[in-house]
Amino acid sequence: MAVSARKVKNRKNADGILTGKPGTVYDVYIKYVSNGERKTYGKRGFATKTQAEKHEAEMKVKLSKPSYTPLLTSNGKQTVKEYMEDWVEKHGKANLRPSTLYGYRGYIKNHIVPYIGNVPLNQVTGAMLDDLFSKLYAKGLSHSSVRYTQRILSVAMEHARKYRYIEFNPARDIITKFGKQGKTPDPYTIEQMQHLMANTYGTEWEMSVMLGGMYGLRRSEILGLRWCNVDLENKTFSVIEQLPFKVPPKTKIIKDFAPPKSHGRILPITEATMPYFLRQFENQQKQKKLLQSAGKEYYDNDLVVSRPDGAPMRAGRISENFAHMLEKYDMPHIRFHDLRHTAATNMYQLTGDFYSVGEILGHTLKGIGMSLGISSNMEAVTAQYVDVRLERKQVVLDTYHDALHSEKNEQKEEKPNTKASKNMEL
Repeated sequence: MAVSARKVKNRKNADGILTGKPGTVYDVYIKYVSNGERKTYGKRGFATKTQAEKHEAEMKVKLSKPSYTPLLTSNGKQTVKEYMEDWVEKHGKANLRPSTLYGYRGYIKNHIVPYIGNVPLNQVTGAMLDDLFSKLYAKGLSHSSVRYTQRILSVAMEHARKYRYIEFNPARDIITKFGKQGKTPDPYTIEQMQHLMANTYGTEWEMSVMLGGMYGLRRSEILGLRWCNVDLENKTFSVIEQLPFKVPPKTKIIKDFAPPKSHGRILPITEATMPYFLRQFENQQKQKKLLQSAGKEYYDNDLVVSRPDGAPMRAGRISENFAHMLEKYDMPHIRFHDLRHTAATNMYQLTGDFYSVGEILGHTLKGIGMSLGISSNMEAVTAQYVDVRLERKQVVLDTYHDALHSEKNEQKEEKPNTKASKNMEL
């Protein structure tokens, strides 16, 4: 018989978790022939004889098929720590954006390795992962963070299965439920955006809120927008680069900008937004002259949104301070990134043109449909939408921007809040 019993000092239970007690485990060894060569398949440490016999029966069927590729047992014996650290570098550098790769490394180091890092890869079970998630929750980790940990493990283990390091993906056998928890903040309505813009008018927040809430630019795109890509004469600006990820603290000059997350795009400067660009340019020129007159250095990165001395802003701080600013003005909490969702939702509700909205945001057709909850046959889009021209973007943006700058909003801006916001000290 291919199943044999073995005494151990620290046996596992049926879920694969060490009990700290001595006992009996069962090993499976099967002799088979592959390409005319005699070989032996083995897997050790089953908690029960029934499990071992079931595995033996399954493997005999698989090994009898010429197309079956046995597991690479030596790779399966490496620890989770060894595999995950090697996997994230090989997979991450080739497939992930720098910011995502940075996040993966942190989650692996802080939330995976301390708990199952020493476990051999081929001995990880669904029960072990459920126990890991339970410990992370008990530690105080948020639902989204635990879910992200599960996502990383699931992808990594699936790759290990495809590489034939393990037979099954244990992340598929978990019983922890990762349904939605908590309500995602609703995007701001036209009236709420008008309120926000009135409060930030004349402050350091004005340009960032305009670009995020009126055009839907991403935070890194706003902080990486340069005047050389703004054509005031032809009333357009190009989103073709962004602030690099993880700019070192106290950085004064940015030598190389990163490409945008999506394809580059040209956007029209509308009649409503032209004053914002002109004010920002004029204010920066004044700041530059004042600093130089005082004998201080101005770091000319050509940034549209920057510190008073021209140095780049810290992306993390702008998000943190945005929350404080909303609280100060007694406005509903949203993330800075939700200004992008606000722009998308309001433009779509006003025009119904989801493709042009997607082009303005730098989304794919499928991506914008999913973000707006549109269920439709994307292949049926007519040619006039497939080749979106600048004029069509102009119509969509004009419609939205005019709604924001209606007579009702003008009344609100009669007494703008010109007091500088301390929260913008980035």
